Amino acid sequence: MSVATCLMLYSVAVAVFGSPLLMRTTHGGIAPRLGVTAWVAAIASVVLSWTAAAVFLLFELVRTWNQPGWSVIGSCFSGLRDLVTGQAGMAVQVGLLVLSVLAVLAVSVVVWRLGRRVLRMRSRTHGHAQMARIIGRRVAGLDALIVEAPERAAYCVAGRPHAIVVTSAAMEALDGPQLEAVLAHERAHLTGRHHQLLAVLRALAASLPRVALFTIGAAEVARLLEMCADDDAVRAHGSRSLLEGLIALSGAGPIPGGALAATSIAVLDRAGRLASPPRPGELARMRIFITAVIVLIAVGPVVTGMLAATGMVMCGLPG
Repeated sequence: MSVATCLMLYSVAVAVFGSPLLMRTTHGGIAPRLGVTAWVAAIASVVLSWTAAAVFLLFELVRTWNQPGWSVIGSCFSGLRDLVTGQAGMAVQVGLLVLSVLAVLAVSVVVWRLGRRVLRMRSRTHGHAQMARIIGRRVAGLDALIVEAPERAAYCVAGRPHAIVVTSAAMEALDGPQLEAVLAHERAHLTGRHHQLLAVLRALAASLPRVALFTIGAAEVARLLEMCADDDAVRAHGSRSLLEGLIALSGAGPIPGGALAATSIAVLDRAGRLASPPRPGELARMRIFITAVIVLIAVGPVVTGMLAATGMVMCGLPG
C-alpha cells in the first residue's frame, strides 16, 4: 500500500506543480526539443505512476487475500485496525478489493477513451490526406499537392502516404526560397512524427480535461513542435526565407483538424525567435537546466517506488 500511495502522491505533485515549472522553463522556446521532452516526460510519469499504483494495489490484494490476520491497508491504518473486531481483516480486504477494482477501471476507462480519440483523429487525417491526393495537382520538382483555394495556406497531414498541401493562393504569395523553407518546415513535422505525438497528447487532454498538466502540456508541446520544425527549416534554408514565408502566409484561414500548418500556432513568438535567436551562452544554460529537469522527472517514479518498497519512505501510517 505504501508504494501505491507514494506513487499517487508523486503523480499529484507533478500534476499540480509540473505545468507552472515547465511553463517558466520551456515557454521561451530557447531549446524546443528539450522542452518537448520535458513535457512528455512529465505527462508520461504521471500516467505511468497511476498505472503502477493500480498494479501494486492488485498485487497487494492477491498477496494478502488469504491472510486474515494481516492486510496492507491494516498496516497503513494500524490505529483503526486495533479498534475493529475479529472480522476486520476480511472487511479491510474487501475494501482493498473495491479500491483495486476502481483503480483498474479508472485506468481502463482512460485508456479506452484515449484509444478511441486517437483512432478518430487518425481516421480524419488519413481521410483528408486521401482527399488532398484526389483533388490536388502535382508540380514537377515540388513534393507537395497544389489545391485551388483563395486562402494562403500550407500544411501537412499524416496519412498513407503523408501529404503536404499548398493552396494556389500561397503559391502566388511565396517566392522560391520562401516556398522551399515552408515546405522544409512541413517535412520536419512529418519526419518527426509530430502528428502522432500531438494526437496522443490531445486525446489525453480531452479525456482528462481537469488535469492542467495534460491540457496545458498538449498546447505547449504543439507550440514547441512548431519551433522544432522552424529550426529544421532554418538549418536548410536560413532564417530569413522562413521568416518571410511566415509573414507572407500570416492571416491564413483555418486548417483541417489534425493538420499542422506553418502559420497555425504562435506565429508572432516564432517570428521574434527567428529574428532574434538566443545567444549561445543562454542556449547552453537552458539546455543544462532543462536536461536536469528531465532527469529528475524520469527517475522520480522509480526512486519513489524503490524508497517506498524498501521502507525508507512510508506514505501511510506504520503497521
